[in-house]
Amino acid sequence: MPSVLISGCSSGIGRALAEAFKGAGWQVFASAPKTADVTALEQAGFTAMPLNVTDEQSIAAVFTRLQAEKVTLDVLINNAGYAQMGPLLDIGSQGILEQMHTNVAGLIGLTRALFPLLRQSRGLVVNISSVSGVLVTPFAGAYCASKAAVHALSIALRMELAPFGVSLMEVQPGAVTSQISVNAARQVERLVPPHSLWSPLRSAITARVQASQQFAQPADVFACQLLAVIQRKRRPRLLRLGKGGWTLPLMAHLLPQALLERLLKRRFGLHRPL
Repeated sequence: MPSVLISGCSSGIGRALAEAFKGAGWQVFASAPKTADVTALEQAGFTAMPLNVTDEQSIAAVFTRLQAEKVTLDVLINNAGYAQMGPLLDIGSQGILEQMHTNVAGLIGLTRALFPLLRQSRGLVVNISSVSGVLVTPFAGAYCASKAAVHALSIALRMELAPFGVSLMEVQPGAVTSQISVNAARQVERLVPPHSLWSPLRSAITARVQASQQFAQPADVFACQLLAVIQRKRRPRLLRLGKGGWTLPLMAHLLPQALLERLLKRRFGLHRPL
């Protein structure tokens, strides 16, 4: 029975992936940072474990458990992450560090810890990135930067893992149903206070937060498509799925940057003086 460990299984893409792999007969190690979510995963029949990718002790505990149980880990899916939304100067340096810690450093930390198990099985690392790392928008700069970093790290890491027989695939979802925009929307009130210079654009910021869920692909459909690709003998280095998974990067590639910025400024109310 092949095995997979998935980070960030509380809801959305992570939970859908856990369901899809379990339904296909895989041994699924589903992780989440909150005790209540771990309990819910256990009750759903998963081998659940607490995992906070920003906590080195939490990561080490996962490795220790898998090693003790003599698990042969075939696939690691780095899915844990969140979206820090709002004007960059309102988010500030601390907010940027927190975004990068979870979405970027946490990914590397977990992969590093589980690498001995992946090396034994000549396994696969799957990094869940985003088209937001390619098409950068206002009011999502921190999130876009973190996913652009995941893209760059994935390219470098794929080459560095190759001599050990471990492969890597980057996945750039477009719009897929998840809690990421719901959670980000809760931040808007905190991140754009009344004294913010961008407070007159609060509705535009909220619109950017909600954009990723407009006409989004259902998470279970996304999960089944990704599972099918993972089970192939030959896999792409970069996989784009979900609504806008190909069209948005194509826009970023084909449109002159000045034109693209003009369109985005108009879309999010930044074309007039504040």
